[in-house]
Amino acid sequence: MYFIILIFTRIIFGLPGFLFMAKRYNKTYKTNSPLRYTAGEHRIGGFIMALAAVKRPPAGNGRTVNKRRQTGIRYFLLILPFLVLVAIFSYYPLYGWVYSFFNYRPPIKLSDSEFVGLKWFASLVETDVKRRQLLGVLRNTFAMSGLTILTSWLPMAFAIFLTEIRSKWFKKSVQTLTTLPNFVSWVLVYSMAFALFSSSGMMNTLLTKLGLVSQPIQFLQSDSHTWLSMWLWSTWKSLGWSAIMYLAAIAGISDDLYEAARVDGAGRFRLIWNITIPQLIPTFFVLLMLNAANFLNNGLDQYFVFSNAFNMEHIQVLDLYVYNLGMGSGSYSLATAISMLKSLVSVTLLAAINGLSRVMRGESII
Repeated sequence: MYFIILIFTRIIFGLPGFLFMAKRYNKTYKTNSPLRYTAGEHRIGGFIMALAAVKRPPAGNGRTVNKRRQTGIRYFLLILPFLVLVAIFSYYPLYGWVYSFFNYRPPIKLSDSEFVGLKWFASLVETDVKRRQLLGVLRNTFAMSGLTILTSWLPMAFAIFLTEIRSKWFKKSVQTLTTLPNFVSWVLVYSMAFALFSSSGMMNTLLTKLGLVSQPIQFLQSDSHTWLSMWLWSTWKSLGWSAIMYLAAIAGISDDLYEAARVDGAGRFRLIWNITIPQLIPTFFVLLMLNAANFLNNGLDQYFVFSNAFNMEHIQVLDLYVYNLGMGSGSYSLATAISMLKSLVSVTLLAAINGLSRVMRGESII
């Protein structure tokens, strides 16, 4: 990021140098440097050089300096398409925050809507009903995110388990089977859950035929253990994918550490406890901090497909609440206000976590 900022700064402040050099290169520019430019050559290629150099390079290392600057510009041009995509799809949509300050009702244009200032922000807590509803949504959000953070060590443990498997084909099979669910849509996941756990699904049919139950169990329609069931589905879907970071970190641990420990008589458990886990702690801490900074962002897809009239009280997290307000009730301005507050709180959490990391680890995570 600092590199990008420096390149931007160089280009901006290099424009006066470009104008200066364009005028100066109307005649042949002679210098002690082995690089020489004529007026014609400068008109064709001098634009890049003007951006790269505001003043004449030193005689001794002019070629090296120009080469470095040209390399930097080439690197910048390589990442420029990605910067454009980020600006279009990540930062330009922030313009939508302006809807939170108007009484916007489609199909009326925003320009014709009434400006209401902070009305929608104040309306979040203006009555007891709205306060209780918002507190319930925050309770669900904190519960889901809290379960994720409390069990954030599972991918690390799973990665260690994979590395300890001696059979290569079995190891690759387990890793593949646990990673693939991450690429399956939540709609397909719910279709599978419905086929297995609905009232007429395979599980209830089997239990009924075995005489274990007389009435179908409402697995999906029940509001009991909603938080736990959502965490189980999320863990099943993301465990293998989340372990990839730890597998990469384990691959980077020096074999000399393990060999020295084996010479001292350490077994497999001692190697894991005294070498592998301590080496993975920095990676675990960084990922934990990022999860904590992303505390309010539970996502929408999973909770949307699993939600119904029976479990709405415990499954409606903040993202689903915003969706229901905007798309279900037509309160686009109020939904935008909540999203705006959520984004600001998330950025504040990220800054706080980054400061905590700097204090505890001596370095920041961003």
